[in-house]
Amino acid sequence: MKKQMAMAGSLLVNGLRALFLVLCCLMVATLIYTISINGLPFRMELLTPWMVATLVDFYINIVPFAVWISYKESSWISATLWVILLICFGSIITSGYLVIQFLKLSPQESLQDPIYHVLLHDTNKDDTQPKGKHSPVVIARTLFIVLGCLMLGTLIYTLLTDGSPFRKELLTPWMTATLIDFYINVVALSVWVAYKESNWISAFFWIILLICFGSITTCAYIVKELLQLTSQDPLYLVLVTHDNRKQV
Repeated sequence: MKKQMAMAGSLLVNGLRALFLVLCCLMVATLIYTISINGLPFRMELLTPWMVATLVDFYINIVPFAVWISYKESSWISATLWVILLICFGSIITSGYLVIQFLKLSPQESLQDPIYHVLLHDTNKDDTQPKGKHSPVVIARTLFIVLGCLMLGTLIYTLLTDGSPFRKELLTPWMTATLIDFYINVVALSVWVAYKESNWISAFFWIILLICFGSITTCAYIVKELLQLTSQDPLYLVLVTHDNRKQV
């Protein structure tokens, strides 16, 4: 039984490494190709209403990754550098960072719940209890409620002013590249959701919502998970499953 679990853990790690490496290369190739055929993206004419809405959606989905990277990194300098790169290069950095984290796993960690070890910081968490006046959990709840409402408002406004997004003329080269960038990040979020959920039905449900509604679902899911923590809990507990919360 232990041998089977070890084999499953090893396959999971190798599979996720390969997945995110492929996705990273895919996005690099997409970026290079789009620049070669359509030039740089820094042009006002590209900012159609639906492109703006897509960018808002994209960057709201970036926020959880930025928060996680800030938690994972041992220094503010490296955290700031990674977050800046994340803002500039999107899913290339998401995928690359995840590959690096999986490569850092020890053989033992790779065999024993590797996603748990990737998600959490290496050091002891005893010194990360909330010390300030305001609870990080409450702040995070508020942040993601606001971001979710912002995206919902953006979606409704864009639908009312520019109609349906399902129009061929909207699929410009840079819109296509942005959507690929967006959905690579959705893949990473989906892996986390699948890890968090206790059964495949609920995981599948949330992943479908992620695909359909993007950052609205991301924010709703994070708020749902944060509501299961008390205001005194450390924020990083939202990363792991209910069973694993007892171990940290």
